[in-house]
Amino acid sequence: MTTVGTPQTATVRYLIDAARSTFIVRAFATGMLSAFAHSPKIAVRDFEGEVRWNSNALEDASLRLAIQASSLTVTDDISDKDRHEIERKMHDEVLEAGSFPEIVYECPRVSSVRKMGEGLYVVALNGELSLHGETRDQPVLARVTLKDDTLRAAGEFSVRQSDYQISPVTAAGGTIKLKDELKLSFDINAHKA
Repeated sequence: MTTVGTPQTATVRYLIDAARSTFIVRAFATGMLSAFAHSPKIAVRDFEGEVRWNSNALEDASLRLAIQASSLTVTDDISDKDRHEIERKMHDEVLEAGSFPEIVYECPRVSSVRKMGEGLYVVALNGELSLHGETRDQPVLARVTLKDDTLRAAGEFSVRQSDYQISPVTAAGGTIKLKDELKLSFDINAHKA
């Protein structure tokens, strides 16, 4: 276990375990023919990060999460050909993963923490999301559970692609497109370092 500070104010460092965590992005079809379109569910596969937590100074909690943009994969039950084409377009044309390989969320200090019970908290983060060469403030609300040597954080938030200079994907001459707003949900598990 890695701690920083004196015993009364020791900050515990937790490492995110991507294998025991889930991070999902939902995109939604819109447009004249959206009833016939696909609203993809995308899993983030390769990410790492750390949480620093001090039960005696909750406002000092922090988070850093780094995602490999090329690790986003479509999880829907679609043909391999369609999956490959959607992922190619997402990596090469939308995220431009070759130029912007990492998506980073960094929150050096939480906005607020509400203790809900023993080892259970609601945490409001107002960190910065760096995506596609743009960095913007991004609020996130998470339910945090501390138990033994693990920290679990779950929640959801929305991101507008246009805030990051990303044009939503269109097809069929613009009669089908993806909405600007994406819904992201996470269930992150981390263990003491």
